[in-house]
Amino acid sequence: MKRVVVLIFGFAVLGLLLMSLTVEGQRRRRRRRSHIVMERDIFPGNSFTFCRVRYSSVGRGEWGWGRRRGSWATDYPESDENFSLRLSQLTTLHVNRTEDGRFKHVIVQLDHPDLFKYPFIYMLEVSGMELTEGEREGLRSYLLRGGFLFVDDFWGDYAWDNWEYEISQVLPPEDFPMVDIPLDHEIFHIVFDLDEVPQVPSVGHYWWWEETGITYEDRHSYDRYGTEPHCKGIFDQKGRLMVVAIHNTDLGDGWEREGENYGYFKEFSAKRAYPMGINIVVYAMTH
Repeated sequence: MKRVVVLIFGFAVLGLLLMSLTVEGQRRRRRRRSHIVMERDIFPGNSFTFCRVRYSSVGRGEWGWGRRRGSWATDYPESDENFSLRLSQLTTLHVNRTEDGRFKHVIVQLDHPDLFKYPFIYMLEVSGMELTEGEREGLRSYLLRGGFLFVDDFWGDYAWDNWEYEISQVLPPEDFPMVDIPLDHEIFHIVFDLDEVPQVPSVGHYWWWEETGITYEDRHSYDRYGTEPHCKGIFDQKGRLMVVAIHNTDLGDGWEREGENYGYFKEFSAKRAYPMGINIVVYAMTH
């Protein structure tokens, strides 16, 4: 398919991004904000709004709201804001802003009609996700009507088992199998050329990586599925890729924590988290 979104200056821009972040990122302070669902507009054709899913989870109340908010809110809002900024800098995709000039990001529920205003949605930390029947029906309808879901930041055997079960209740695996996405697929090359599935640990793991070279997070069990990152996809019956789930990586931390450690930014945010995330969004927005 013809590329309708291209790099502005290619990888040279990534170099400039590294330099600019030294000043911009270190000045940024983490902010606490209330998690209130924002007003939404009808999604315009070639414009992007970062859309995060608020899902039901085990042991956190209906949506894990308030001080004990659910895992769906991990890395929020810095992850959503920083990714939108870098997407606007590194591609020609139009990224929506609020009236006061900030990058627009929204939170949606799977059983709410607003879900259908956004062609791309983001989930993470799905090890405790427990969807209601209404959420399952909403997500099924959304995906089969042309939506795209990216699932990030879930590690180890237990998280995989829970994700596999929950998505099987949405899309029956006999009709919609979850398969490995090969490295020659367009999603690894549409903007940045990637030759591997990137493994991005949390920023707190950076010092351990410097000492050992290990990029997987060691607090999880990996007995059955291994420590390597896996990029899985689900295609609809016409061959359209509608779900991407990357197991054993944390792209969102690479976006959220980019300003806290320059070494982490240079090695994991700039080289792995942003290129993979940008490829996924550009692919979703152009297919």
